[in-house]
Amino acid sequence: MRRAQHDRRAGGRDPLDRRLGRAVQRVTASALGPYQTAIVRIGVSLTWLLFLLRELPHRHELYGPDGPWSWEMGRQLIADNDAFTVLMWSDGRLWFETVYALAVLSAALLLVGWRTRAVSVVFMVGVLSLQNRSVFVGDGGDNVLHLLAIYLVLTRCGQVWSLDARRAARQAREDARDKVSADRPGPAPRRDVVGPLLWTVLGGFLLAATAFADVTGSVWLVVLLWVLWLAQALWWLVCRFAPGEPRTLLDVLANLAHNGALVVIMAEVCLIYATAGWYKIQGSRWQDGTALYYPLHLDYFTPWPALSELLASSGVMVMVLTYGTVLVQVAFPFALFNRRVKNVLLVAMMLEHAGIAVLLGLPLFSLAMISADAVFLPTAFLVWLGTRVGRGRDRLLSRLLPRRSGETVPEQRRTGGENTPRTLVG
Repeated sequence: MRRAQHDRRAGGRDPLDRRLGRAVQRVTASALGPYQTAIVRIGVSLTWLLFLLRELPHRHELYGPDGPWSWEMGRQLIADNDAFTVLMWSDGRLWFETVYALAVLSAALLLVGWRTRAVSVVFMVGVLSLQNRSVFVGDGGDNVLHLLAIYLVLTRCGQVWSLDARRAARQAREDARDKVSADRPGPAPRRDVVGPLLWTVLGGFLLAATAFADVTGSVWLVVLLWVLWLAQALWWLVCRFAPGEPRTLLDVLANLAHNGALVVIMAEVCLIYATAGWYKIQGSRWQDGTALYYPLHLDYFTPWPALSELLASSGVMVMVLTYGTVLVQVAFPFALFNRRVKNVLLVAMMLEHAGIAVLLGLPLFSLAMISADAVFLPTAFLVWLGTRVGRGRDRLLSRLLPRRSGETVPEQRRTGGENTPRTLVG
């Protein structure tokens, strides 16, 4: 022990096999980035929910039967590009309204973290079905939502800041209380009825998707949905009848899927900024520092003409913002090797998207990109933010709904993320 400590003080390093063992232990024993995946879940679901509510009066023209891209044209397009959408099952107005309502409901439920495993699947189906129905509707943020909706299905994004976490904390307290009072008779433990019922309904939907596989689109996505459904069924059976080593094995597989999806999300964000930055470098307007000047004079992208004119009138400001945009986007993937530089560039990118939302009138695109960027936010900041939001929520609820004496609100389940070693995301 003393020799190992002396070697570390002298600059020595542990053997490679020991470091690899610790890395494998960390990846398989826990779902990394619980706060990061939670904030991505909240941001993505909020973005999609706001979009659906904003376009509610125009839903028929965008994705429904009254749109310029007719149902028959959409069916021909699906046959060519093999994109997934359940809107091709019927051209009736009732079916479209049902799918749109389920998309809104799933976004709201995913936002609050209710049954995230099941709801994330419904959320993904809603996003893909509506977006693939009219692929020419969108402003760039739809592509980000498209990808993140698929990745979130594989993550354990309800560990914190969710109703699932609150229910898990309540169940843990009840289990602890049952162990203390094991000798005293009491009511039988409550069984989860909502979860199996929800997955049974989803199984019926999968049967329908399989029956309409020729018009649904991507066969691989239908197969993925079946794999997810069977995996959840196996999880329920193991938790019910074999809660020992089989449960541990499934937990390890779930952690691997979560951590793999988390890495893919981070790589996707880096790829978006790297490709955007390098393509900008090749443009002559970005090279001479005048690229920002032109969108500020387009009527379609000027919701605040006076503000856009004020910014465009300063040549120095236009040049600084143009070169700064390219610099931040190109440098961000390399900044991941330095935590402080990464955090500075992350703030710069989020401010850039906030500026795009205000100046160019693209709030949902900006919110989608900020939601994706949030995967790199430091854990300490997210914990602090969650604490402040929780205090504000408790104060608001205490004023609106005074609690009875002795009644407490269950805490979120702790994940141990505050005391674990730092990782790339935090």
